[in-house]
Amino acid sequence: EGAELATGGTRRGIVVSTLAEARFFAAGGFDDILYAFPVPRWRLAECSALAQRLQEFQVLLDSPQGLELLLQNPLPGGKRWLVWLKLDCGNGRAGVRPKDPEALALARAIAEGSPELVTLVGVYAHCGNTYGCRDIPAVQAIARDTTAAVLEFVTA
Repeated sequence: EGAELATGGTRRGIVVSTLAEARFFAAGGFDDILYAFPVPRWRLAECSALAQRLQEFQVLLDSPQGLELLLQNPLPGGKRWLVWLKLDCGNGRAGVRPKDPEALALARAIAEGSPELVTLVGVYAHCGNTYGCRDIPAVQAIARDTTAAVLEFVTA
């Protein structure tokens, strides 16, 4: 119910951190879900099933190996993998650092490689490094730094 309220009743545009959550929301009629974790090989079959079932099931990529995994496992029926490039702007858990030259190379490889199989939707950053903050100004500083890093990367 909360997710339906948060989406204004559209049941679109939600982000989940587990595939159990994705399946739960899909069963509840949500058909535009981002799985906010780089696709692990052992979860590929589950991600593929959700991508085939939903109008838009989106995943994160943060490595050339992840891109290769999706390219080697195309979705059937004309569907394509919808991916966001995961940037690590200080959280240190997943993603490529936006100033790393490999990040731009990976973005280009996704965007220009095989868009009929894997389509770049955008870039994604999670400010998980705010979890240890003790006050609002500290959270705001991380948000400003992350926003600046993402905008600089997108501009490049």
